[in-house]
Amino acid sequence: MTTILLLHGPNLSQLGTRDPLQYGMDTLDDVVTAARDEAVDAGAQLVAEQYESEGELVARLHAARTDGTGAVVINAGALTHYSHALRDALELLPVPCVEVHLSNVHAREDFRQHSVIAAACDGSIAGFGTAGYPLAVRAAMALLPQTSA
Repeated sequence: MTTILLLHGPNLSQLGTRDPLQYGMDTLDDVVTAARDEAVDAGAQLVAEQYESEGELVARLHAARTDGTGAVVINAGALTHYSHALRDALELLPVPCVEVHLSNVHAREDFRQHSVIAAACDGSIAGFGTAGYPLAVRAAMALLPQTSA
């Protein structure tokens, strides 16, 4: 069974109360549930983790290289826009990776419109709120090598 690692960066633990006009009222648990339901429907399992620190997120990506992770879905929060260390860790991954954002980062402040991690991911999904997470899981699954039965 494929394991999808869903990673969240700094401040995403505050979903539901943080700037509801941008991020909605759903909590991190709601977001994870939406992603997990899609993974289960696709015959995969989802492991969700959230880190407030860049170093912990990088270390978790390093572990994903050898722990059986089949794909990664990541919302790195603000680290998306400036963390070259995170980009380097993503580039090391031998598995598909999809970047996801709740808000449409391309229609927001200038500094949010550029993702340094995007080039290390197979694709990005932004602006669909919680509904973006099942889309990201579906995209990650579609990128997995197909095996014949």
